[in-house]
Amino acid sequence: MSGTTGTDTGTGAGADTGTGNAPGTVNVGIVGVGNCASSLVQGVEFYRGAPAGTAGLRHPVCAGYAVGDVRFTAAFDVDTGKTGRDLSEAIWAAPNNARAFADVPYLDVPVTEGALGDGVGRSASGRLEARGAASAEDVAERLRASGTHVLVNFLPVGSQSASELYARAALLAGCAFVNCMPAVIARSAPWARAFAEAGLPLAGDDLKSQFGATLVHRALLEVLERNGVALHSTYQLLGGGNMDFLNLQDPERMASKKATKTQGATAGSGSGPGARGPRMHVGADFIPFLGDRKVAFIRVQGEAFGGTPVEVDLRMEVDDSPSAAGNVLDAVRWMRAAMDRGIGGVVDPVSAELMKAAPVPLDDEAVAAGLRGLSGDGGAAAG
Repeated sequence: MSGTTGTDTGTGAGADTGTGNAPGTVNVGIVGVGNCASSLVQGVEFYRGAPAGTAGLRHPVCAGYAVGDVRFTAAFDVDTGKTGRDLSEAIWAAPNNARAFADVPYLDVPVTEGALGDGVGRSASGRLEARGAASAEDVAERLRASGTHVLVNFLPVGSQSASELYARAALLAGCAFVNCMPAVIARSAPWARAFAEAGLPLAGDDLKSQFGATLVHRALLEVLERNGVALHSTYQLLGGGNMDFLNLQDPERMASKKATKTQGATAGSGSGPGARGPRMHVGADFIPFLGDRKVAFIRVQGEAFGGTPVEVDLRMEVDDSPSAAGNVLDAVRWMRAAMDRGIGGVVDPVSAELMKAAPVPLDDEAVAAGLRGLSGDGGAAAG
């Protein structure tokens, strides 16, 4: 069941129990040790103790938790080149190609063999040796033993059944779940209800980048529509050279990404003066020499005063994985705060703020009010 900040059970589902917990920490488990995991792990080291105003860091303290309070306690993958290695080493293993921007010390977090399922697509299968026989119960046992609070899903696009297995493991272990991928978890009524009944927070689906194509595309559509432009059509063409883009070459995997990108860019479109909502196309190409760089071309066509045409073309280029990591860093701290309050179910302000395909889209004012209530800074936190 989805509410503004989920269901407040008052049960204290995030109470510190088990091995590896310490008061005031955010213990994070990672599913999929790819580029996004690499940037997230590096980011915690890079920003540990960083002051307000440090470039790239939106919230030195989020919901009462500093960056330095985030600890990595578990990690799962199916790439035999990563399993069995410490997380600090596995983040550099091929085919990862994210930029190195921080020195990561030995973390004493072994990458555990996870569940294979549909986690490796046809296009990516030749790039790694995959093995993963873990069950949801196996994963849950590791999460409990490590004292993990929040499990983050970084599985490749199109991994619906594997994502569901890890969501089930989070429920079994008493962990919050952050679904960073287009798999339908938070948008699924049964999964939302299961997390609500367990008193565990859930956020999803499909993470926004801190500064990415979806954010820029949506802002462009909103400002045009707010100024009376009738939006007719728009497209977003993407190119990149990481494993995410390689997976997007599988048509069935691209379909789920297209759905969440369309929702993220056009949410609210069609509500302005004379607006009908634009037709939208999303395309993606794998360009190996780009590495973890992402290039986006955005075009919008519309009709303005007197029926005169409006056309906008925009190009942007960013490092893909670091742009995602900043929002994950906020998400895990918000989810830990929700656990502190015993909130279960989809945490709508967090999902609306950080996800492309939130189950309940909220405007900026509603998001801000919900997050203030979640962090105890005042304001309503209706459930």
